[in-house]
Amino acid sequence: MKKMIHSKRASLVTLVAALALAACGQEQAEAPQQGAQQESPPHKVAVTEMARQDIPLDKSYPSLLRSDDEVTLVARVNGFLEERHFEPGQLVEEGDSLYTIEPDLYQATVNQREADLQSARAELSRAQRDAQRFEQLLSQNSVSRQQYDQALADQRVAQASVAQSEAALTSANLDLGYSQVTAPVSGMIGLSQVNVGNLVTSGTELATITPLDPLEVRFQLPQRDAFELRGQLSEGSDPSDISARLSIPGVSGGSDSELEGHLDFLGSRVDSGTSTVQASATFENPEATVLPGQFVRVRIEGLKRFDVMAVPEIAVTQGLMGPQVLVLDEENKARERTVSLGEVAGPWQLIREGLEPGDRVIVGDPAGLEPGMAIDPQPFDGNAEEIVEDVEQEEAQEQAEAAEAMEEGAADGQPAEGEEGAQ
Repeated sequence: MKKMIHSKRASLVTLVAALALAACGQEQAEAPQQGAQQESPPHKVAVTEMARQDIPLDKSYPSLLRSDDEVTLVARVNGFLEERHFEPGQLVEEGDSLYTIEPDLYQATVNQREADLQSARAELSRAQRDAQRFEQLLSQNSVSRQQYDQALADQRVAQASVAQSEAALTSANLDLGYSQVTAPVSGMIGLSQVNVGNLVTSGTELATITPLDPLEVRFQLPQRDAFELRGQLSEGSDPSDISARLSIPGVSGGSDSELEGHLDFLGSRVDSGTSTVQASATFENPEATVLPGQFVRVRIEGLKRFDVMAVPEIAVTQGLMGPQVLVLDEENKARERTVSLGEVAGPWQLIREGLEPGDRVIVGDPAGLEPGMAIDPQPFDGNAEEIVEDVEQEEAQEQAEAAEAMEEGAADGQPAEGEEGAQ
């Protein structure tokens, strides 16, 4: 009897368990069907309506810094170098005295030439008086015409002697001035090529002065960029209105530094060998941050592309048919559109073909978006750089979280102390 009761109870328990399992299976089967019937909400993402616009370019051009006003000091007189009035590497101003080359010798020559001039002037004064007296005597028939002509000739010789003495004095004063070598430009002076006490001759190189502020930088613009820039200038702009930045690569891993300046020259011919146009810009360099001979990059900030189609660079992805963007159809669903790309202008990607004015293009982060997906279009404020920065920050944050999760997983997988020995 007890066995039968236990048997019935066991059968009942088994039946209840089977019914419970069947009910759970039915609920699990119905759950996906209900989820499939509920459509996911539209994806919110920034969308812009395409229109032609002017896009500023962010281009830089390599250049080798040079100082066109660099001057090599050369001795212009002969003599012993008596003094040097500077230290190598010093910043000198225009007109500063740099060398003294035996000035006493040239001062003595000046004194001698001054005495010669005084003598010549005295002789001229006597010859003039004689010529006047002979003229009076000739009118009285007291002297012959020949004597009068001789007096006039002596006067002209005396005048020529005065002119000659004046020229000799001027030359002597020039040599005296050359005995004091002064700075013809402001800049940094290099090492002296001649030591004090050495004999120098005319033409001896003494030192080099390199102007550092301002700096003139020459560089080559590609033909198209030069034409675009010339088109802007033809509308009444002045080259100095085009700002420029000089980027100096960091040294030993340091950060790059920049100088601000302006364009001051744009060439009028294209180099047939390189298809480039020469340009130059001037940069203030008061702290001598950069020196001639450095390789730098010059960025022109006023350069633009006019009346072009462009989207934020983040909006362009790579598809099976090439570069593509996602556009919205009439039902606000995402559709693929293959495009032909132009150049990159900062955060903007110029589009040559594939888009027309009025097309609605998804310009937000395309990650997770697929063709046919419903989109809730959000307004785009036109700040492409901000969108790119936001996407980069999100990616960096996701990478950091993934790395943190991996570290936690690795820590959880390590056996605790004592477990390894116990195993």
